[in-house]
Amino acid sequence: MEKDKKKVKLEIVGLSYSQTQSGAYALVLGETNGKRRLPIIIGGFEAQAIAIELEKMTPSRPLTHDLFKNFAEEFNIQITEIIIYNLLEGIFFARLTCEREGKEIQIDSRTSDAIALAVRFNCPIYTYEFVLGSAGILLDEDFAGTDDVSSIEAAIPEAPKVFTLEELNAQLSEALDNEDYEAASRIRDEINKRNSN
Repeated sequence: MEKDKKKVKLEIVGLSYSQTQSGAYALVLGETNGKRRLPIIIGGFEAQAIAIELEKMTPSRPLTHDLFKNFAEEFNIQITEIIIYNLLEGIFFARLTCEREGKEIQIDSRTSDAIALAVRFNCPIYTYEFVLGSAGILLDEDFAGTDDVSSIEAAIPEAPKVFTLEELNAQLSEALDNEDYEAASRIRDEINKRNSN
């Protein structure tokens, strides 16, 4: 099935402490001129980086995203847009579109970092229709006219289950027995990532 690659412009409509995940924050992006909302759970550091810029606060020393912006500007690099281009197993994937001397380059990024940079570079945020269609929440009459983050977050489907290493090893064995090498590769990568931490 061909994925719908129609771009949809988003804007930040809310950021608050997550009601569902301890130590995390809920960032809600809204479809420009639409009723759909895209909630994303992000870490505290990234939430702080976004909030500081939205509130136009000036930290005593540059944060990492400020350093990136200062570095980019010194070398005449502009971020012209960010796009949340995919959603796999509950994880959003984003890309920065950068421009320097007429040359355009795309750089992969965590979604929270991309948004923290978007607010600093004052550039538009986009996603594709298929991402918004699968992870977006349509505000019904109960939510119409509100962007209460906790209400929107409550409508997020339950986060994917986090498996133990023992469960992952069992899944790996099963995937290999079924000759599902693509799944086995993903599971093995997750096991290796956890073992390296």
